[in-house]
Amino acid sequence: MKQKKSLYRLFLTLSAASVLLIFSPGCGGRGGSPKDGKTLIQNAGSDTIVNLAQAWAEAYVTVDATVSVEVSGGGSGTGIAALINGTTDIANCSRSMKASEIQKAKTNTNKDPKKHIVGMDALAVYVHKDNPLNEITIGQLGQIFGEDGGITKWSQLGIE
Repeated sequence: MKQKKSLYRLFLTLSAASVLLIFSPGCGGRGGSPKDGKTLIQNAGSDTIVNLAQAWAEAYVTVDATVSVEVSGGGSGTGIAALINGTTDIANCSRSMKASEIQKAKTNTNKDPKKHIVGMDALAVYVHKDNPLNEITIGQLGQIFGEDGGITKWSQLGIE
């Protein structure tokens, strides 16, 4: 029960500032006892958020000094795989889990992953004031940055 409350408070602390997705396999699973006697919570996943997750872990000690949160990156897939295998308590993800991944986690750990959306990714595009391009459309950005985008030269945007 102590771990359940600690994990819940950690989510409350994290949700105030998070920018991606966090999943938890429920409570009462992996928590161990490090040498210092604290409850251990493992956090793994998205490299995009690993530095922020580390900052939260360091700040969480002010919420509950009896809990130690260990953070590692490796990517969203790594975090989800660790969740499925029962080797992490929290997986930071920049995507939702697939139905098959959720089912594997339930089967392997006997726990139901819980999704906590705590923010959204965004991209801001700025055009330098000296650039002759006055504006750019979402469609044009899609053609520049998209996987099958066809715009590769300024001239394709009407710039000489």
